[in-house]
Amino acid sequence: MARPALTRQRVLDAAVALADRGGVGALSMRKLAQELGVEAMSLYHHVPNKDAILDGLVDAVFAEVEVPTGEQDWRSAMRRRADSVRAALGRHPWAIGLLDSRTSPGAATLRHHDGVLGILSRAGFPVELAAHAFSALDSYIYGFALQEASLPFRDRDEMAEVADAILAPALAAGDHPHLAELARELLARPHYSYGDEFHFGLELILDGLDRALAAVRP
Repeated sequence: MARPALTRQRVLDAAVALADRGGVGALSMRKLAQELGVEAMSLYHHVPNKDAILDGLVDAVFAEVEVPTGEQDWRSAMRRRADSVRAALGRHPWAIGLLDSRTSPGAATLRHHDGVLGILSRAGFPVELAAHAFSALDSYIYGFALQEASLPFRDRDEMAEVADAILAPALAAGDHPHLAELARELLARPHYSYGDEFHFGLELILDGLDRALAAVRP
């Protein structure tokens, strides 16, 4: 059975799959060619170099993120967008340090950023405040996604095991009463999940932006 024709999209899809398995460090033209079952030289008809692949990877991730629309109030739009970005970074944790590093943004990247700024502009954000909002939101979302990806547990049961292994010796000595209280209180909650902290912090930022917007409105 003949292989499908090689296209730029097939190359980028294979690059995403490689990065998902081994991170961006696993990417090379040689490994990508092996993934596709072709000679490395064949790739250069569709992507000129590795930088073009990285640009395409970033655009592929932004293509998965929901583009805000003017049908929602700005807070709801930013909330939905934050959830969508976090979900995409959860699927592709290698992208956390890559999204804002490229100098040749693709169509999905530009569409996404323009959509976010459009929501803020229609809500009355002046350009400078919109830039502040974009920076604050992305710093928080990317930072939380990085922290979440770095945690040594995946669910509540594993969290309890890790907390016990790390804290038990110190807490038994009674040297860290506040840590003991935190561990005891959180682990006693049957439905506590670290991921739920995301929305608490997000609402604090949205509240602050709301106050900043009210201060500049006529």
